[in-house]
Amino acid sequence: MPLPIAVDAMGGDHAPDEIVRGAVRAATEHGIAVTLVGRREAVDAALQAAAPTSSAAAIDVVDAREVIEMGEHPANAVRAKRDASLVRSCALVAAGAARAVVSAGNSGAMLAAALFTVKRIRGIARPAIGASFPSEGGRTFILDVGANTDCKPEWLAQFAVMGDVYARTMLGIEQPRVALLSNGEESEKGSELVQAAHPLLAALPLRFIGNVEGKDLFRGGCDVVVTDGFTGNVALKVAEGVGEFLFASISREARGSTAGKIGGALLKPRLRPLRDQIDYRKTGGALLLGVAGEVVIAHGRSDAEATMNAILVASRAADQRVSGVIASAVQTPAEVHA
Repeated sequence: MPLPIAVDAMGGDHAPDEIVRGAVRAATEHGIAVTLVGRREAVDAALQAAAPTSSAAAIDVVDAREVIEMGEHPANAVRAKRDASLVRSCALVAAGAARAVVSAGNSGAMLAAALFTVKRIRGIARPAIGASFPSEGGRTFILDVGANTDCKPEWLAQFAVMGDVYARTMLGIEQPRVALLSNGEESEKGSELVQAAHPLLAALPLRFIGNVEGKDLFRGGCDVVVTDGFTGNVALKVAEGVGEFLFASISREARGSTAGKIGGALLKPRLRPLRDQIDYRKTGGALLLGVAGEVVIAHGRSDAEATMNAILVASRAADQRVSGVIASAVQTPAEVHA
């Protein structure tokens, strides 16, 4: 039987109850082995509530007495709290006792814990967080969306290699179209960082199609978009906000009149798949690329459904050996300007 997915049971706004419920669903509905990491008494109580029958017995629990809160300084907290559930979860992957890790806790601490325990892939300067956006062509994968606020041009070149691997392994795209996010399509457009990164990406042995603008993220003209963590995080949060605003506005207008209610009822089956494309509960979590193991950062508001889907992402990434494929891709110096 495959190794389990380690899940930080104490991370997130709704931990441990919703996290445990999601883990139980992943185990019972999808047959995925799970190890929950957290304060045993709290995890056991949540397990009893979520799965009072024998199904809970199939889930292992690792006791971890400390919790890293959302407001704590990531690196300092990881160093000070070695028995934190988040740190212990990552350590299971590093020790070969789990094939992937999932946490909805402090994302900065998750990054720090992964670097301290799982370690970077040799040759990778900085890991990157990737997120999948809906587009007219299916999905657009963008990285970095938050791991590195300030970047160097050569880091963006490495992000391009990692994004190319993700698109091939996780999205099944044979020759992903890789683009650089800028304020104009021309190669001379963009910040100093973008202008310096452009020739580095152009020299890589992948399908680089040049610069794209923010509007192109949803138009399906590219499969992977590379940017720095500050810009990527802003783009991600704007996309989430716009999506929530539009669907809330449509719902409000539909409830405003009898005709609107009828129209809304007719449109609802058509709108639900579109809403699911931007719902973090459906997409699961974001992979941290560039570390020597599969690390998934889930949304801080993750409920049981979001947790289950984050575990599915982690399991699939482990099956596809995403980190191993990235490691192979960066072994040839010509492939990455590091």
